[in-house]
Amino acid sequence: MIIDDNTVDKIASLSKLQFEGESKQKIKSGMNKMLDFIDKLKELDTAEIEPLIYMTNQVNVLREDVAINSTSQKEALLNAPKKDSDYFRIPKVLK
Repeated sequence: MIIDDNTVDKIASLSKLQFEGESKQKIKSGMNKMLDFIDKLKELDTAEIEPLIYMTNQVNVLREDVAINSTSQKEALLNAPKKDSDYFRIPKVLK
């Protein structure tokens, strides 16, 4: 596949960009270089290669989550400027 001026114009329109003159030629040249590189990659035999899922073999070591009740509902509502039985009262945010 070769990128021509019509393809550059269509991609520019879809991406809400404008290319004219020398910048259009640079974009077209860059896109053609990318496609040439992809064609080079297609020449490689990857039949025996496993797909890469992770960049490294390292595994994250995470601690276990432990739920702790540090503040009760009543304690949390003690300093509330406005409250309604078991809930905070706040100004209406949607109209």
